[in-house]
Amino acid sequence: MQRLLRTVTLGAATMATLPAIQLWAQAADPLNGTWELNLTKSKYDPGPAPRNQTRTYEVAGDTMKYTAKGIDAAGKPTLVEHKANYDGKDYPITGSPDADTISLKRIDGSTSEATLKKAGKVVTVNTRVVSKDGKVMTVTGKGTNAKGEKVNNVLVFDKR
Repeated sequence: MQRLLRTVTLGAATMATLPAIQLWAQAADPLNGTWELNLTKSKYDPGPAPRNQTRTYEVAGDTMKYTAKGIDAAGKPTLVEHKANYDGKDYPITGSPDADTISLKRIDGSTSEATLKKAGKVVTVNTRVVSKDGKVMTVTGKGTNAKGEKVNNVLVFDKR
């Protein structure tokens, strides 16, 4: 009887702390949150740069949900979204003229790599690094855009 009571108590304690552990794990990922594009620190090659962009990342374990809203250089609203796992497999992207799938790979706790493809062909590889203090994110992208132009962008984002 004591063994059963101990097992039930341990199980209840584990279930009670599981949500807190999950919240801590999500909060621990420095990518989680909302990021604003810092145009003065960013470099678009080729240009033109967008007028603004806000990115939201929601990371839970190996799954990342991404939403980027902004205004492009011509003044038109943009919305790019995807949900992908850090497993190297291709996942669909919506709203991007340059890519239709993305695959993610973690390098370390603050660095990841995204491979973007259009019609199965790699078009851009982005490396994303979050600073040690968690306040700045730098995305370096190299590849080719939808116009066939070589891309060498460095985007700097500040955490809100």
